[in-house]
Amino acid sequence: MLVASELKGELARIHPARSCCRRAELAGLLFAGRSEDGISTLDHATARIATSLAASLGIAAVPTRSASPRAPGRHHLEVSLDRGLGAGWAWDGAAAHDRRAFLRGILLRASVSSGSGGPHLEVVLRDLRSGHDLLRRLLEVGVRASMTHRRRRHVVYLKGGEEIATLLRLAGANRSLLDFEASRVAREVRNRLNRVLNAEEANLGRTVRAADRQLQAITELESTGLLGGLPQALLETARERRRQPEADLDTLASALGISRSAVNHRLRRLVSLAESEDGPDGRS
Repeated sequence: MLVASELKGELARIHPARSCCRRAELAGLLFAGRSEDGISTLDHATARIATSLAASLGIAAVPTRSASPRAPGRHHLEVSLDRGLGAGWAWDGAAAHDRRAFLRGILLRASVSSGSGGPHLEVVLRDLRSGHDLLRRLLEVGVRASMTHRRRRHVVYLKGGEEIATLLRLAGANRSLLDFEASRVAREVRNRLNRVLNAEEANLGRTVRAADRQLQAITELESTGLLGGLPQALLETARERRRQPEADLDTLASALGISRSAVNHRLRRLVSLAESEDGPDGRS
């Protein structure tokens, strides 16, 4: 399972060596911010990395605490930064390592959940333009995302496991990626096993119902005195079905030394004769 706190903790422990990467990551944090004057978050790791990145670039940034209006008892960490700082870095024309750093900043502002429908990652943005810009940038690095509007906010989200795995890989979240892939493989194996078991159960049910009809047909033919007058092939098949009332067609075919389709044809013939008002016609 992809856990947001563990993902953000891993990302916060990454310290870019290049100043251009630090600026790009800070630009990602600012890009995904909901306010114009800096970063507001409930996550300590995000506030810590924002302050550290700003300090490494010679930008004063002191985090403060403010009460959360929607969560009594919880406090937002406010890191005041000039959104214009992001103007010092541009996605278009940026090096691949800078783009990865920018995506790392985006992921630090993302929310992650895992439900019955699978993993879900989303980023809340301030305006429609930012949403379209993020969609374009993600698509350029091979990640397909979608956007929706919720509570006057524009939300860019990823639902596919492949898309989320690609974004984690690009951002350098290697440990989270391994955990995510392991849980995804386990879920796929579990789903595949459930499908196989359901199919086996359905096949078994069909086999039991078919065998029951065949046994009833044989009993009906015997009670009307028609069983003994059947061709030898049908008589042998009827006897073998009685000897193995729960066997499938492959088992009966092996016991009779004939093909599976031949056994199926003979059993269908027995059922047809039992249901026919005219009785057997003397052929198998």
